[in-house]
Amino acid sequence: MSSTAALDLPNVGAILAPLLQRVPRAQQPLLLAIAERLAATRYRDWASAVTAASSQAQLHACADREEEIAQRIEGMYTDAAATQRALLRDHPDLEEINRSVFAGRPLAHQFAIQAQGERLGAATWRAFAQHEDDPSRRAVFETCAVLEEASAGVLEGHLAAAP
Repeated sequence: MSSTAALDLPNVGAILAPLLQRVPRAQQPLLLAIAERLAATRYRDWASAVTAASSQAQLHACADREEEIAQRIEGMYTDAAATQRALLRDHPDLEEINRSVFAGRPLAHQFAIQAQGERLGAATWRAFAQHEDDPSRRAVFETCAVLEEASAGVLEGHLAAAP
């Protein structure tokens, strides 16, 4: 499948926007860090589902990038773990949304959804950077955007190479 444009895929931005809007702006990066960790798990599951060693390695590298993003964001907050526990308690639908967006879809469709999410993630981190006064925090957000784009490129490469 070389083109995903014609697929009836969920719009990740439209799905996540209401959830994100319920969270104070200062905590939104931590909510997104939770989503990054969920994505890391998904990438590892996908790596187990593919047979080509090169694809497995690429998907594991994507998982590592998702974990790195989460760590970088969490590292900007002194109370990250406690805040994230509260966010999960107050917004338990995050995990269900994460599952339902991908559930029952062929792997190629899941890759296309995730690639869309990675591109949206990059834009979101850049938006946070744009509104950040602290240069070190701005740099973290910018780095996260680059990491998101790298994973999007991997997924889009898989999609382009698919028959």
